[in-house]
Amino acid sequence: MICTRAVGDFDLIISVDCSDLERVGRALDGYHAPDIIIDHHITNDPFGTLNLVEPEAVATASVLTRHMTEWGLPITQPIAANLITGLITDTLGFRTANTTSETLRQAADLLDLGANMGLLYYLSLVRRTYVEAKYWGAGLSSLEREDGIVWATLTAADRIASDYKGKDDADLINVISSIDDANVAIIFVEQDAGKTKVSWRSLKADIDVSQLACQFGGGGHRAAAGAEVSGALTEVKERVLRATHESLKNLQ
Repeated sequence: MICTRAVGDFDLIISVDCSDLERVGRALDGYHAPDIIIDHHITNDPFGTLNLVEPEAVATASVLTRHMTEWGLPITQPIAANLITGLITDTLGFRTANTTSETLRQAADLLDLGANMGLLYYLSLVRRTYVEAKYWGAGLSSLEREDGIVWATLTAADRIASDYKGKDDADLINVISSIDDANVAIIFVEQDAGKTKVSWRSLKADIDVSQLACQFGGGGHRAAAGAEVSGALTEVKERVLRATHESLKNLQ
């Protein structure tokens, strides 16, 4: 069962895979800040009493896999399934530039514990609903490219027309980031109340998009980052594209 809000009294609060308190959302409304932070985001703002942040790790699931046994916490088959799902999703199926031999060894160990990687890979990265596919169609029809940047836009109207209930991109960014001859992929998703969600993907090892996200109040990893930016969709696109172009120009 997945709960979206904490209920009851607790002696210890642990935050996992959140780079700052805002990312925790409203799950801890009425409670104190987490006692322990376990994370891997390079932009982490230590907000716990104890903070375990390993930015070299490909995923927080990798941090947990690395340490759980030494903490005396057994990794059962269901836990192994959850951990390998974290490895799969954060590495886009073991294809991001920060995937290491340790990542693959961890995956192998989790497979030995009974995780069904083939099924979890399919459920996490391949399977799409009909509604999501329609939503993707709207985004793909908006594709643009200029000077090493490729981007797509999803409007509130697109969301309504496709009957998509979420306010994200349904992972369309992972498709955009597979396009040839691009250095950075971006997707803009119009939100309610004059905000736009922006996701960046770096397609080159020397481009750190987390620094771009930080400029707009967001964060993330070198290869994948995001921010929710106040402003009308057109204005946010203009600002973000200008900053991204400038960042790429500085690398030349």
